[in-house]
Amino acid sequence: MTAPSGPTQALVRVFTQRFSCTRRGARLARQLALVELHDWGVPESTALSADAGLLVAELAANAVTHGRVLGRDFELRMTLLERFLRIEVSDARRDRRPALRPPEYQAESGYGLRIVDALATDWGVMDRVIGKTVWAELAHRPSP
Repeated sequence: MTAPSGPTQALVRVFTQRFSCTRRGARLARQLALVELHDWGVPESTALSADAGLLVAELAANAVTHGRVLGRDFELRMTLLERFLRIEVSDARRDRRPALRPPEYQAESGYGLRIVDALATDWGVMDRVIGKTVWAELAHRPSP
């Protein structure tokens, strides 16, 4: 798919898929995201692919753990533009918004958003009609 960007065309690639709001669905989201990136010319051996895999894993795990509503799926959307990769994970719980918390001594959870914050060039949360979307962006420099 292409989208106009001034006098020239910029290549835009988009992947959208819904998954069951289960741990298996979260694992499948990460695996399919890496396959899709490979199909877009971003091999698994690259830093962009590794970082994207971690972001998808963390955001999907958060959707399954904190955004689950019985009978509702979560959605993964990836958009590859010329300069960045945007990853969005949407779930059905608007009332459970992610927040970066200070680390707690010997805590067994609460580190996912720290990983997102460390890897992403930017991230945030948007409300939807039903639920919310947590998004993160990674810088991307296409090969010459």
